[in-house]
Amino acid sequence: MEIRTILVEPKSEENIGAVARVIKNFGFADFYLVNPPDIGVKAMSVASHAYEVLKTSEIVGSIEEAVENSVIVAGTTAKHGISANKHIRMPFFSPRQLKEKVEGIDGGKSGVVSILFGREDTGLKNEELMLCDIVVCIPTSHEYLVMNLSHAVAVVLYELSEVRMASTSGPMLKLANVADKERLFVHVKTFLDEIGYREQKKEKTLLMLRRILGRAELTGREVRTLRGILRKAEWRIGDVRS
Repeated sequence: MEIRTILVEPKSEENIGAVARVIKNFGFADFYLVNPPDIGVKAMSVASHAYEVLKTSEIVGSIEEAVENSVIVAGTTAKHGISANKHIRMPFFSPRQLKEKVEGIDGGKSGVVSILFGREDTGLKNEELMLCDIVVCIPTSHEYLVMNLSHAVAVVLYELSEVRMASTSGPMLKLANVADKERLFVHVKTFLDEIGYREQKKEKTLLMLRRILGRAELTGREVRTLRGILRKAEWRIGDVRS
């Protein structure tokens, strides 16, 4: 299993270099950049001996590309309970709780735990947080919540480095990947349409279900079982209507 650090539209190449250095500090290498600025001498200078991490980073045009093969997608925020809808408060995990969640996961050879870090000035947008299984918030002082980007990455990767070094001899869960879970969410949305679910409540309900299922650590078999239940319900509804 890999820990993938993803910077979403970072604005400063120096920060990109600093994050590359942090990634190497804690023994990781998987580094993705979503629509970054030009990376030049400044980034390489700050990266110092982590030049190879910077050189091999993947540049992509969307978060969806960046989280490919992920079994968990965690979005970071400095604001507890942020939401696109004030009536929905998303439960958040501390970096240590994220570590505890990741410890028992078997992602397989291609399984990835992706950690999204947002823009230096505005962070991740609400619609971007909605793509995440869970939300991570570093418990900082209420007098000054927002951390420097590379410092925030360091705190999260410090915790996860213990997972990397820990023994994996115990029983582990093989979680469903992001593509399988997205197909389940699309199926749920279709099902809500079929049963005439109230349009004004649909977005809120889908977000709540995404949060619940994201925390549930679904395996591939469990995703298939849930979709099988939905298909059976759809068949029964169609049979009754006919």
